Amino acid sequence: MGKNFQAYFVGAVSALGGFLFGYDIGVMSSILEMEYWKVYFNRPSSVEVGVIVSLLTAGCFVGSLAAGWIADKFSRKRTIMASSLVFCLGAAIQCGSRNRGMLIAGRFVAGLAVGCLSMAVPVFQSEIAPAHIRGRLVSLQQWAITWGLLIAFWIDYGCHFIDSDASWRIPMGIQIVPALILFVAMFFIPYSPRWLVDHDQAEKAHQVLARLRANGDINAPEVLAELEEIKEAVRVERETAVRSYMDLLRFPIRRRIILGVAIQALQQLTGINVIMYYATSIFKQSGLTGDNASLIAQGVNGVVNMLATVPAILWIDRWGRRKTLIFGSLGCGLTYFIKAVATGATQHKTYDEDGSLNLNLPKGASYLAIVMMYLFVVSFAMSWGPIGWIYPSEIFPMHMRSKANSITTASNWLFNFVIGLVAPILIKKITWGLDLIFAIIMFASVGIIYLFFPETKNRSLEEMEVIFTGSAWAHKDRKRIDEYDITVQHNIDAKAADKS
Repeated sequence: MGKNFQAYFVGAVSALGGFLFGYDIGVMSSILEMEYWKVYFNRPSSVEVGVIVSLLTAGCFVGSLAAGWIADKFSRKRTIMASSLVFCLGAAIQCGSRNRGMLIAGRFVAGLAVGCLSMAVPVFQSEIAPAHIRGRLVSLQQWAITWGLLIAFWIDYGCHFIDSDASWRIPMGIQIVPALILFVAMFFIPYSPRWLVDHDQAEKAHQVLARLRANGDINAPEVLAELEEIKEAVRVERETAVRSYMDLLRFPIRRRIILGVAIQALQQLTGINVIMYYATSIFKQSGLTGDNASLIAQGVNGVVNMLATVPAILWIDRWGRRKTLIFGSLGCGLTYFIKAVATGATQHKTYDEDGSLNLNLPKGASYLAIVMMYLFVVSFAMSWGPIGWIYPSEIFPMHMRSKANSITTASNWLFNFVIGLVAPILIKKITWGLDLIFAIIMFASVGIIYLFFPETKNRSLEEMEVIFTGSAWAHKDRKRIDEYDITVQHNIDAKAADKS
């Protein structure tokens, strides 16, 4: 890590915001199948389950939209701190729920916090990161989500042996702990240097950059150069500052808004949260009998998700965004297609007394479907998982970064909400047909990424203007960007020659 240790530390602490979201997904996935939970809430139907699950994402949608203004006005740091306290309130309401309305209200309040965090954390991470490790630092957000999922799965597994309502109240209450840790830890984290410059606090920004880039050396050349680059970018951007959300729809920012919304929407259209929210039900449909078997399979799914994110953290800045997304889409689409064919060709539907669907797959088809689920998670974790958060956080200028990211993040939660609402119904009604729909979307996304999404790896946030001012066809704009790189390198060589 060397001189980037402080940047890694700041990025890792702020990534706890992702942990809260991951934990909530994981905890609800197993709680939905707990007998005491079902009895306490009068065995909700598939529609009612969809409402309970999706109300968190409805709160996230509202929270992410509000976060744009909040993060600009009060800073990314304070937004993260306030959101952690709001999350504590939502988690406490869920833990102490006396009826379904109270549970739904708690999930909505927690969603407000998660929505703010999902916008503020990647933006904060991108603004404190050096260009050559920005992808890695923002990937920590997704890795924290996978850790939240994993820990929630195994806490649920241990608690499902408790013969009382504590079996679901304890897992819900535990999520208050990481939220409090995040709140306290953020006291020791600096403000974004770019936010400080934008708020006329250049001296503080200078000190923060020295801490993040050069172990406190305020005279380090890279610190002075980056500070001047940020100052110049802020000066230029103030001449065309975004004064309302409508300005985001005007040229030349409109293109970036469309791409940011598209990549966040496509991340949810991978179907990842269908797998995570309803994994226990899907494993049961695929032939794993008994609560223990499906819960353990779900726990293994969490381990796979967490481990498969590691390669992206290590090498995403070397692989690049475009290639990684294209290969990820091909992997996700192929696993969905194989699972759909195996399930559709061999299923024989029956229903339990409580209305639960069983597909009664032959052993071979059952094992193949489960393996494909795991391979899908691997494909997603190495590609769409981290890049869905990285790309929108790095493509916008300083003056519009928070507002723009609030829109792109809101699109993520909007699609998450819709999918969470209809997924339990579709899983029961069309089973393998849902896999086929997701497969088609993933194969279509290959062309979308190739045609429209420029590569952003190893570019400073201030260089994004160069990347996005050319043709809307990403694959045709390579020559202009190469010419820019040659010019920059020529200037560097000329300065070096003058010094010598």
